Amino acid sequence: MKRLLILMMLLSCMAGSLSAQNTKPQEEKKARLEREIAIIDKQLAENSSKSSAMLSNLTLVRKKIANRKELVSESDRQIRKYKDEIYLKQLQINKMKARVDTLSAHYSRLVLSAYKNRDARVWYMYMLASDNIGQAFRRLSYFRNLSSQLNEDARHLKEAQEELEKEKERLAVMKKEAEEVKAERVKDLEKLKKEEAESDKVVAQLKKNRKTYQKQLAAKKKEVEALNREIERLVAQAMGGKSGGSSGKKTEPVDMKLAAEFSANKGKLPWPADGPVVDRFGKHYHPVYKNLELPPNNGIDIAVSAGSDVKAVFDGVVKQVIVMPGYNQCVLIQHGNYFTFYCKLKTVSVKAGDKVKTGMSIGKVDTINGNTQLHFETWQGTKPQNPELWLR
Repeated sequence: MKRLLILMMLLSCMAGSLSAQNTKPQEEKKARLEREIAIIDKQLAENSSKSSAMLSNLTLVRKKIANRKELVSESDRQIRKYKDEIYLKQLQINKMKARVDTLSAHYSRLVLSAYKNRDARVWYMYMLASDNIGQAFRRLSYFRNLSSQLNEDARHLKEAQEELEKEKERLAVMKKEAEEVKAERVKDLEKLKKEEAESDKVVAQLKKNRKTYQKQLAAKKKEVEALNREIERLVAQAMGGKSGGSSGKKTEPVDMKLAAEFSANKGKLPWPADGPVVDRFGKHYHPVYKNLELPPNNGIDIAVSAGSDVKAVFDGVVKQVIVMPGYNQCVLIQHGNYFTFYCKLKTVSVKAGDKVKTGMSIGKVDTINGNTQLHFETWQGTKPQNPELWLR
């Protein structure tokens, strides 16, 4: 009886602990999604008066909608989890209640038995009526242990009742938390409807002025192409290629040990800044004019809060600090035969030749045309890589 009670208490504690542990990743994910939405909202507010930012606004709004849908899905998962846990907890409480009832009935019988046999003369007569001395000693032992047994069973009963009350309290907390999650989900769905309407409004504005936006895209394409050419030139120069500029210039030998360390950390590199990815690697088409190809992205664009620090993702050497139209200041860091490129910086705190460590600040992000976004690229030799495959 005692062992069963202890086992039930341990299982209850373990269930509570596991529930708390399982909730943490969901809470962290929700907090991250909400932080990203807050960053996007701020940039949209800054862009509201700029007609040139319509395409960027649409990208931001759609990213926000994607985050909001994830929040709703996360709430759905939490609600299902709470529903399962509440069901299991209720089963556990029912079993505990049945156990308490059994203990209570057993204890009542013992108390009644003790009351009936409270007269010492009855005990003596019962002992004297024994068939032999062995039976007499066993009856004597029973009488001596009856009082301690009553106390022990009373303690077990009290512990079981207290544990039952605690489980009822835990169930009440679960139900309250489940209701809070449901309320959050309703709010998120309402916000989602507004955000989808906002997206439709931006799409309508884009459709009205196709020629204007085509001109803007053409100008953007020139900026992207100029940036890509310059990065290719700088990388080739660092690798000792023919695009290195003046022919007599000596090139530093490539640190292959550092390159191997960088390669070994694929998928584990820290993010250069904290925020949502609003433009991904590769070729994309216009979200409204489906047959219109956008300038290819050799990296990713991360929306961040104004004044955010930009950090080196790995140990390396600063090869160049340049200024490019549409991208402001850019920093190229070499990691053996790998390179990372950080653009759209307002201030830079490093110079060519500086050695940097993982997580070291190299500058702060600039706000360009209302957008505070870090443009980040990863290269293996002269080939651009998808940064999201390298970042953790």
